[in-house]
Amino acid sequence: MTKKLVLVRHGQSEWNLANKFTGWVDVNLSEKGEEEAKEAGRKIKEAGIMFDHAHTSILTRAIKTCNYALEYSGQMFVPVEKSWRLNERHYGALQGLNKAETAEKYGDEQVHIWRRSYDTLPPELSEEEAKKQRELPMFKHLPADVVPTAENLKVTLDRVLPYYFDHIAPQLLDGETVLVAAHGNSLRALAKHLEKISDEDIMGLEIPTGQPLVYELDDELNVVKKYYL
Repeated sequence: MTKKLVLVRHGQSEWNLANKFTGWVDVNLSEKGEEEAKEAGRKIKEAGIMFDHAHTSILTRAIKTCNYALEYSGQMFVPVEKSWRLNERHYGALQGLNKAETAEKYGDEQVHIWRRSYDTLPPELSEEEAKKQRELPMFKHLPADVVPTAENLKVTLDRVLPYYFDHIAPQLLDGETVLVAAHGNSLRALAKHLEKISDEDIMGLEIPTGQPLVYELDDELNVVKKYYL
């Protein structure tokens, strides 16, 4: 029997709709995003997938996506764990900026590198903005040195993997079926590890919003099969 891990990238957010860099800013789902999350739940139900545990970030758009996916698959009883380690990649000083306007200012190539490169950091938050961020209710319980001022995918992977190894992998090894509802880059980081994707090839991986991605894994958590519902 293979083990199942289902990844769902949150539905379209209000800042996705506005074409803004979001990162650790806590924005809500758009109407379309809510419907995408509900449709993810319907697809999970239709596929007959029943979860034992679910995991999400501490950001609203992912939490709501997780809740809708469970509600519309008839599984609101499933225990959910939330962790900052599953948060979206931190876009630093780019957060809140319009992507098209940023490309006009810095050039398409530079913005593409900031967005897709594995190990290039975007511009960091100012000291003042970093302090404001650390004081937000959702982050103030975290040690100051784990709240980033900017991240690339490599740094994101470094914070996601300990959570995977400590919380998700043990459940999979116990034969449980697990849902992870998170963000484009935290899920890309997981996919990189699971699929053993190279640093170069990960730049080309895009996980669409609201479409459940199923991994069937063997006893050593190697990918046997991968497909979208």
